[in-house]
Amino acid sequence: MLLASGIVGCALLEAQDKPGFTDTPMLPGGKWHVHDPDRPAPRVITPASAPGGAPSDAVVLFSGTSLDAWRGERGPWTVENGVMTIPPRAQSGGENNLISKQEFGDVQLHLEFRSPNPPRKTSQDRGNSGIWFMQRYEVQILDSYENPTYADGTVGAVYAWKPPLANPSRPPGEWQSYDIVFERPRFDAKGGLVRPAYVTVLLNGVLVQNHQAMLGTTAWRKVAQYQAHGDKAPIQLQDHDSPVSFRNIWVRPLSEDAIAQDLDGGER
Repeated sequence: MLLASGIVGCALLEAQDKPGFTDTPMLPGGKWHVHDPDRPAPRVITPASAPGGAPSDAVVLFSGTSLDAWRGERGPWTVENGVMTIPPRAQSGGENNLISKQEFGDVQLHLEFRSPNPPRKTSQDRGNSGIWFMQRYEVQILDSYENPTYADGTVGAVYAWKPPLANPSRPPGEWQSYDIVFERPRFDAKGGLVRPAYVTVLLNGVLVQNHQAMLGTTAWRKVAQYQAHGDKAPIQLQDHDSPVSFRNIWVRPLSEDAIAQDLDGGER
């Protein structure tokens, strides 16, 4: 009896190595059954020990000490006490955007920023910076706490296109967080647009852009338009002549499986 029980127990254990069903209907796209045992399992990564920290598969762009992952157009930004800050124009000699040395396409990005306190100036001249995916597509950074400006230029906006769904800004001097999923545009072999860029944005944990299509390369006082480009390009942090500070910047390059799919399995 003990032997038989042991054999049955082993058989059950082996059967559970790949649990699932092959006698179920096919899912859209015709590749997998519902609960298919042969469908690849998600890869395992280790999450950060604290909220906002970088998971094990992230590319850390700034952790508080080194600017090795970046190049400044006119020199490095300042780093002090684990924080990097846009230097004064008088120090850099002009506009000094910070550009990642590594290039990215589809990404998940986490970034924390802080507007100067006390605030100086108003509207677009107050705590202005921006995150430029592929050096083209901007999600706005601005001190938008009790600071009226045009809606498509406030913090959380797809600049010059879509205002944020809400304004969850913290007061100047307090740290704020962005969590952003950016899906790059797709072009055909002749440079025609097949699928626009999309962006999903959470500001301080609040959804402010929900899989929002982008119009094209960000432009001031113009309607953005697409121009064909490669699958990867740097991420750029904008110098808008305001001493905005940053910390804890990391990205996760995303696979094609992460891109939104239609029911037939194609991209949308």
